[in-house]
Amino acid sequence: MILYFSATGNSEYIAKRISRVTNDACINLFEKIKNNDFSKINSDKPYVIVTPTFGWQIPHILRDWLNHTLLSGSKDIYFVMTCGGDIGNSEKYIKKICKDKNMNFKGCAEIIMPENYIAMFDAPEEDEAIKIIDKAEPVIDKTANQILNNENLDERKTSITDKLKSSIVNAVYYPVFLHSKKFTVSDACISCGKCEKLCVLNNIKMIDGKPKWADNCTHCMACICSCPAEAIEYGKASKGKPRYHCPK
Repeated sequence: MILYFSATGNSEYIAKRISRVTNDACINLFEKIKNNDFSKINSDKPYVIVTPTFGWQIPHILRDWLNHTLLSGSKDIYFVMTCGGDIGNSEKYIKKICKDKNMNFKGCAEIIMPENYIAMFDAPEEDEAIKIIDKAEPVIDKTANQILNNENLDERKTSITDKLKSSIVNAVYYPVFLHSKKFTVSDACISCGKCEKLCVLNNIKMIDGKPKWADNCTHCMACICSCPAEAIEYGKASKGKPRYHCPK
């Protein structure tokens, strides 16, 4: 069973591509995470978790959901992580989750996809994004076939830099950078409420026709990248940058 969390479409695209190869069920975890739904899931086939990389680990909101949810049936579990550069030393922390859940870790794949984190980096224009995805597709298909054949995924070598990113940098990143204080909305807002619906942490409320952000934000970029009027900005960091949503 393929379980995925996706904010701007990269992980969804990969999950569905793997699903076509493995002929396995594919479930979007958005509503489960949004509604704190920790009800048991059962699968006779190995579990495949497809997720973006947040601060060189899996998103803490996904980690917490996994820690609270019983995955019954198969004890085998794969992880497939999308990233704009690398996944750091994510495996170390994923292995701990698997150990705590008494599950058999079958490996973690790193899939480089177009960057969406416009609070810090630049997202590509659509034509460049498609080139990046085209380059990723053989890696996705190789990973899918390894899963289909119940093989362990290829091991990644981790450097000291990788270890620092996933430990010290991640520990600083969450409390220091993951806030919504810099989100603003311009008069271009059409009051559609899409940002409120797409906020996995219910952190956005429409008040007098405009979105207002509370203090619980995971920087998934769904609100800013999916705004049809491009009315949302993240301080000066996002101004003039392309908004990203997986073009495939």
